[in-house]
Amino acid sequence: MSFEPTNTIITIVAFLILYWALNKWAFGPLFGIMEKRRQLILEQMNSAESSRKQAEASMAEQKAALDQARQEAYAILEQARTTSTKQADDIVQSAKTEADRLKDNALKDIESEKNKAIAALRSEVGGISVQIASKIIEKQVDEKSQEQIVNQYLKEVGSK
Repeated sequence: MSFEPTNTIITIVAFLILYWALNKWAFGPLFGIMEKRRQLILEQMNSAESSRKQAEASMAEQKAALDQARQEAYAILEQARTTSTKQADDIVQSAKTEADRLKDNALKDIESEKNKAIAALRSEVGGISVQIASKIIEKQVDEKSQEQIVNQYLKEVGSK
């Protein structure tokens, strides 16, 4: 093999023309497509990162809303317990008040009937005493007869 400078120059020129042609029609579009692909991947990565952050924010909001709903439910339950306890106490108090009122009315009625009975008894005893006295005066009797008359009237009053 011998070294020929013309072959070397032709080879170098052919290589430069091929490089220029490839650079113009092959490498340029190929690098453009690769750059577009790189940009698309970067956009997708940014979009995925943004979606992940939005999902985390949404999950945090949902967790906060769930915690708030739990707190509200607990507050409602506590309020219901308080209200039911108060209502129960009110019902018990009103029942006690009503029972006391009925008891007082019954005691007043009993006292009234007692006073009426005492007044009626006094009236009857007064009438009987007058009758006994008139019988005793009518009959001047001894002490034994007087005792029998009193016992007889007491029996009559007891049977009435």
